[in-house]
Amino acid sequence: MTLPRVHRPREVPTLGSLTASQLTRLCPVAGLGPADAETYAGVLLKALGPAADRPLDLPPPSSTFLSDDHTPVEFSLSFLPDASPSLRVLVDPGSATDSLRRNGRVGLRVIRKMARRWHFDTDPLDKLEDLFFPASPEGPLALWCALELVPGGVPKLKAYLNPAANGAKRSARTVWEALRRLGHHKAFDALPPADGYPFLALDLGDWDTPRVKVYARHDSLSAEEASGLSRMDAGPGAAEIEAFFRTASGRHPGGFGGYGAPDDRLTGRPALTCHAFTETKTTKPSGFTIHVPVRGYARHDGEALARATTLLDRYGMDTAALWRALSAVTSRRPEDGVGLIAYLALAHQTGRPPRLTAYVSSEAYHVRPPVAPRQNAAAVPGR
Repeated sequence: MTLPRVHRPREVPTLGSLTASQLTRLCPVAGLGPADAETYAGVLLKALGPAADRPLDLPPPSSTFLSDDHTPVEFSLSFLPDASPSLRVLVDPGSATDSLRRNGRVGLRVIRKMARRWHFDTDPLDKLEDLFFPASPEGPLALWCALELVPGGVPKLKAYLNPAANGAKRSARTVWEALRRLGHHKAFDALPPADGYPFLALDLGDWDTPRVKVYARHDSLSAEEASGLSRMDAGPGAAEIEAFFRTASGRHPGGFGGYGAPDDRLTGRPALTCHAFTETKTTKPSGFTIHVPVRGYARHDGEALARATTLLDRYGMDTAALWRALSAVTSRRPEDGVGLIAYLALAHQTGRPPRLTAYVSSEAYHVRPPVAPRQNAAAVPGR
């Protein structure tokens, strides 16, 4: 006798199961073994908290600013010549909360639990708590946590704070005060002109030289203007920055930039620069990074991937690793959407070779469709 077949509903994956699986598949690309992959997948699930158990057939837990489709997780791979890329994961720990105030408080608890687990202090963050976590915070985020995943199962940690917590008009003052409290009394004066300050980041944990990083927004930036934004003493030259900017954005002199742009300005999503401070005895930054939001200036991820490959080749870095990383995150073709590669960044740090970083979206909730040929990019606010 044959028993009747019972039709059970297919189990719906959760946000945690998807992103932890993506992370586990990314670890071998970064030279991390199975034990580290298992450990870091668990760390990610704990950092997500209740959001990890949320089925993916429900909307995102909140309208997090971290990604276009509101997935509270983003991956990135940082490349150097003759080495496996470094893998990082950025998380919005409080994404399951219903307010910025609760979001920030959850994020602080998550970071302090990590500090107790891995025996590092949170002194820089503690000094700034009242400044960045007011009773009625404003702005697009409260606190994000970035984990740089290194062999051994103990990540390096970065906390991303919101300078607009006390109002967008007070962002510059908030950054100035934060730098002052951390001993960088004249650092703000060394920053280039900017249209806003979206993030301030702190290195926490086992860093050789912990940094305080100020992110600056530059609206309608041109390649020539970008070339003059570094304030490092021995940083990248103007020609190197301009060449990176043009390749990453698809903007080229004397012609149409990207798909239909009449010049080389980024008139949609703004470019960002990051200025890292390590020494309190000098006013100048020891690090400079330029971030180009490639997803805002490409028709599809095939174009973004081609630009990333060109840049990696130019610097003698492993192009195949980026292809493997994208395959670890998604099975879709690059040409079938845009936004899988969110940013391309060029980073310089005193005493170290330049790095290229590709920021990779989880796309847990939505894949943005490709842009029709010659259609201009919309001026979409965002990272």
